[in-house]
Amino acid sequence: MKSLWLIAGPMGAGKSAVGRELRDALPRSVYLDGDWCWDARPFVVTEETKRMVLGNIRHLLAAFPNCSEYENVVFTWVMPSRAVVDAVLEGLPPCGVRAFSLTCSAPELERRLRGDILSGLRDGDAVRRGLSYLPLYPIPGTAEIDTTYLTAHQAAMRIIDWKGASRDGRGI
Repeated sequence: MKSLWLIAGPMGAGKSAVGRELRDALPRSVYLDGDWCWDARPFVVTEETKRMVLGNIRHLLAAFPNCSEYENVVFTWVMPSRAVVDAVLEGLPPCGVRAFSLTCSAPELERRLRGDILSGLRDGDAVRRGLSYLPLYPIPGTAEIDTTYLTAHQAAMRIIDWKGASRDGRGI
């Protein structure tokens, strides 16, 4: 059975770096970032744009289980609630789902986000937004990985080794 690895967490928790590490460590795998479906200027959050983005994400995720070349799909996105996780999974073909929430301490999250701002990777409001999302994690039904003192590679290895995270995709 194909595996879908869902990695949620606030911005700055390490989702993208961990997702790429998982892609590289897992056999026959692909990495998708939900932000790719919402990289827009202006960034507008409305019911219409949310429906569009979720539809695009589900379209991409649904294609991979039907492709014989890939065994594992690693998907990262903020997904701040169980409702968002369920919306992402809605209508997908059967596959094994492993769902994780990445967290870190508030001081570490602020340090990471300030570094991204200085590097021009994020806007000046990223610290406020990232810290506001931190209390929403871990999401119920996901396994928590605290990345405060972990490299992306170490976090990815913990995810791969996590024994209780395998689910059927319909009741994580």
